[in-house]
Amino acid sequence: MALKYHVEAGIGSRRGASWDGAGTNFALYSANATKVELCLFNAAGTREIARVPLPENTHQIWHGYLPEVRPGQLYGYRVHGPYAPEAGHRFNPNKLLLDPYARAHHGELRWHDALFGYRVGHRRGDLSFDRRDSARLMPKCVVAPSAATWGNDMPPRTPWQRTIIYEAHVGGMTMRAPHVSDPVRGTFEGLAQPATIAHLKRLGVTAVELLPIHSFHDDRHLQENGLVNWWGYNTTGFFAPANRYLVQHGALDEFRVMVHRLHDAGIEVILDVVYNHTAEGNQMGPTLSFRGIDNASYYLLGDDPRYCFDTTGTGNTLNLENSRVMQMVMDSLRYWVEGCHIDGFRFDLATTLGRRRDYFDPANPFLTAMRQDPVLSQVKLIAEPWDTGNDGYQVGNFPPGWAEWNDTYRDTLRAFWKGDPDQAPAMADRLLGSASCFEHDGRRSWTSINFITAHDGFTLADLVSYDHKHNEANGEDNNDGHAHNLSWNHGAEGPTDDADINALRDRQRRNLMATLLLSQGTPMILMGDENGRTQGGNNNAYCQPGEMNWFDWDKVDDPFVDFLSGLIALRGSRPILMAQRFLHATDDNPEHRYVRWHKLRGGDIDPEAWQESDRRALALSFHGARDRTLFLAMNAADTPRDLHLLDGRWQHLVCTKDARADPQGFGDPVAGQMKIDARALILLEALP
Repeated sequence: MALKYHVEAGIGSRRGASWDGAGTNFALYSANATKVELCLFNAAGTREIARVPLPENTHQIWHGYLPEVRPGQLYGYRVHGPYAPEAGHRFNPNKLLLDPYARAHHGELRWHDALFGYRVGHRRGDLSFDRRDSARLMPKCVVAPSAATWGNDMPPRTPWQRTIIYEAHVGGMTMRAPHVSDPVRGTFEGLAQPATIAHLKRLGVTAVELLPIHSFHDDRHLQENGLVNWWGYNTTGFFAPANRYLVQHGALDEFRVMVHRLHDAGIEVILDVVYNHTAEGNQMGPTLSFRGIDNASYYLLGDDPRYCFDTTGTGNTLNLENSRVMQMVMDSLRYWVEGCHIDGFRFDLATTLGRRRDYFDPANPFLTAMRQDPVLSQVKLIAEPWDTGNDGYQVGNFPPGWAEWNDTYRDTLRAFWKGDPDQAPAMADRLLGSASCFEHDGRRSWTSINFITAHDGFTLADLVSYDHKHNEANGEDNNDGHAHNLSWNHGAEGPTDDADINALRDRQRRNLMATLLLSQGTPMILMGDENGRTQGGNNNAYCQPGEMNWFDWDKVDDPFVDFLSGLIALRGSRPILMAQRFLHATDDNPEHRYVRWHKLRGGDIDPEAWQESDRRALALSFHGARDRTLFLAMNAADTPRDLHLLDGRWQHLVCTKDARADPQGFGDPVAGQMKIDARALILLEALP
């Protein structure tokens, strides 16, 4: 560390490393530190070349300006202060720390006991103190350029009612793609390739929702067992993209190119973000960033400040009660919108973000700030409306402007098509946007994010192929993952050569996806479900590297892809299927749109009939002043049923038995009475 750097006071109003064209300003929030040292490293990140104390502390922001530092410089921090875990303080200047505002990271984390602020294995546990330097084991922060060139990028701004979400994993989408070269597979550039985008366009989806792309690392116990943190819900930096998705570490333009190309194709980009916790775990976790910068400020602590107050199940909860920490989260969100043109966010364990510690409050400071923010209130906001804490399940309770993952939709559709009893009333509610949950405070039907499968759980192919989870590969004796899957193997556990079973499984896949895309609300499709992707019955594949989590481009299921694309095109061509206002069985909607529920043998369903336990078939008609009437019927029973149609002549639009979905219609017109097959769905449209 022979190099000497001139340092000036700089400013504390903008945190992180900010290059102004002449030099770089560094600013770091720590309310309880006594000294902050900026550490500069050589280009390889292997050697510390200078250690510069930040000279000023203004309003708890430590800052300094270095005229000689340029973009590309690698850096980190060492923060001094009391090491008093019993008081919530865990300062240890022997540990190199990541800047929470860093725009890029260089290198990867290398696990070693020296990453921990305490002496691993010591009899006093986390109350002990470790004096080993962790710099050689840590990734380094990168001073990033302050501007980006976007040219004529135009975000699609797809209206909510026309949105079709495709939940995807950046790595898994192109690891087996023949159209992507080896260095680019599994990266943002791979997702940006024309053939990848062409597949999304063929389906007709309007948005990709990417599993976490913020910088994260593989957990120590996973690495030791030959596994990885595949999903990425383990954030180490809220401003930096994960290096594993970049061809060149720190190359932010690779991410922006992906966004630009998807926008050119009319596809929005939504990020799954994790602001509820960080990768540092509980009091026995490593010291990588926030814990060493100011544990008592960045984390919500319990009544005993030695321990975190945890509502996330990960060991810690980010302290959004601290205004500077909440500012960091808001700054991060705005950065991804303004600096990277992101179109929306899905918030992991969003109930934690809306808490006042022990209870959820839809008017808490974070949710209120989001609602009034001139930038963030204009993008798509999606809540995962639960966490692991008290009062954690909050489906339907987020404020206006938010959409929410609707797990009751998932469970009801699975149970209905499986043939479970007592599903008809709930199924009716789910088909019409789950009004019982969401129709309040002027909220619209798009509020319900409808899904049958997501990254967490069975894939669509596994849902119809397994009665039980098979998570042995995760190394937890099959004890991990949810046991309440509402799945059905249709006669054989896993793959089979039985043609009848396979035919029924295929029809059930069509039934589930047709119901999803004909329901009111916002549909979400899981990557690879259009392709029959299987995880071999694993319903918790968060840690699995390799083919289990990869999209198989060699086995594209063209008939099923065509069926799905037909459904999506049909949905987009029939306005009543995208009604913003909730539809009810009365003609009092301001848009003069309503539904009617029918007995299969004719006539309206009376209230008592809804309570019939064995009701496994439903029929309803959609009416609108400017819409042709649609007639939807579904039969989850094992036998065909007679179906009496409304007066007039009807054209088929969807038939899951025949694997057809066509917005132009198909087959000969029908009238009067017809049969609806066992385990089948049909959609008809009235002819003039």
